[in-house]
Amino acid sequence: MTAKVLSFAMFGIEPYPIEIEVDVARGLPGFTLVGLADTAIKESKERVKAAIKNSGFSWPADKITVSLNPADIKKDGIYLDLAIALAILSATNQINSQKLSSCYIMGGLSLDGTLQPVKGALAISMATAKSGIKEIVIPVINAKEAAIVPESIVWAMNSLKNTVEFLNQPQFYQPVVVDTQSVFKENSVYQIDFSEVKGQFLAKRAIEVAVSGGHNILFIGPPGSGKSMLAKRIPTIMPDLNLQEALEITKIHSSVSPFATKNGIIANRPFRWPHHTASTASLVGGGSIPAPGEISLAHSGVLFLDELPEFRRDCLEALRQPLEDGCIRISRASGSVVLPASFILVCAMNPCPCGYYTDTQKACRCNPNKIQRYMSKISGPLLDRIDIHIELPTIKYKELSQTAESENSQKIKERVEKVRLIQKERLQPQGILTNSQMNTKLIKKYCLLENKAIQLLRLAMSELGLSARAYDKIMKVSRTIADMSGSGMIKPEHISEAVQYRSLDKI
Repeated sequence: MTAKVLSFAMFGIEPYPIEIEVDVARGLPGFTLVGLADTAIKESKERVKAAIKNSGFSWPADKITVSLNPADIKKDGIYLDLAIALAILSATNQINSQKLSSCYIMGGLSLDGTLQPVKGALAISMATAKSGIKEIVIPVINAKEAAIVPESIVWAMNSLKNTVEFLNQPQFYQPVVVDTQSVFKENSVYQIDFSEVKGQFLAKRAIEVAVSGGHNILFIGPPGSGKSMLAKRIPTIMPDLNLQEALEITKIHSSVSPFATKNGIIANRPFRWPHHTASTASLVGGGSIPAPGEISLAHSGVLFLDELPEFRRDCLEALRQPLEDGCIRISRASGSVVLPASFILVCAMNPCPCGYYTDTQKACRCNPNKIQRYMSKISGPLLDRIDIHIELPTIKYKELSQTAESENSQKIKERVEKVRLIQKERLQPQGILTNSQMNTKLIKKYCLLENKAIQLLRLAMSELGLSARAYDKIMKVSRTIADMSGSGMIKPEHISEAVQYRSLDKI
């Protein structure tokens, strides 16, 4: 007897349909699996066999052949376990095959028959909604996420036995229904706020400029000056996600971990904080079957690189292309994928190896050569791609002991949203939304300078020896500062502030 079950496999963050064919024929008992399966899928024989027996069904004492189509694409993971088990039960007439043919089946199996969660539930549900078959059977843990797509009919199951009961008597079950708007609203809450940050008013101003224009920013300051604390609160002043952005973020995170979306959808801006020992593959993504890395997981949010000079040089250089293009292309023998990677890069570093070169309270123990070697770990091209460099001084006791709360995130966010709206109205016809995305042509069109501003910029370029890319960054940042002040023209004070945000160009 033969049976056929439909499922999905993931390649990058996109699913593609899989057809599982099972043939149970007379012969010596055996289990053969074909179709470019990885080790995890090949081991499914033992999981499926144990799950079928422990769920009260019979394991056929015949020759079993399982084919995964398309056969020329490599597949990985445990998400096909349930589909393989049901195909075997169908081929041996232990379940209702009619309902089985009208559903996509996803889920891993424990030895006792309990269903294990799968990656990419949202992406799979989106693909189901676009196909001729709208129904999907999926583990309970993934059901809320899959049901975010209203066009899909999602059946939540907790075990192989439960799934078989559903297939035999579907009239006694109800599909999972989720109120997407209420789930989205419930999850869009931050636990931290800018009101908790004492002092560092110049840094807060620089952060507001950076977020308003979508600019990358670098903090330079001694240990304990609040670099990490400030960075973690940047998402709280970024404009709220719309539903489309939230779905895109959820889709990326879900493709990496089945537990990334416990509440069904990610409604907050991502904040990714990789350790400085991270490899290039963990940052940009990779693997034999390409998977998203930290830069894609930070999409529409913040990528924070603390202790920037301690990162490997090849890791930092790999950031250059996604910083320019807002996406990353990963090519492997199995194929290539383009993953979204549009984020605000926030970096932090000490001014020297010991950290106290600019500190007025503690003496620096580093000699000039040591400081130079430390600073040279960051390449000029990468620094040019960071729009704002801001120095953070040590926080004084007077600022720390203040009882009055600082300005909260909501007030700053309201100002940011007003500036973002100005940019959207100006730049949306060009297919972009923020000043940081302007190319040279758009800079000439929208960054109009007053005569005194032109003179000041010319002087700054000659005195500081700035590169052409640094010039573009100053123009973009000054355009954002002008938008914040409600000015159509870029004035000398806007240029002056933008130049002050190029600290490392003056060293």
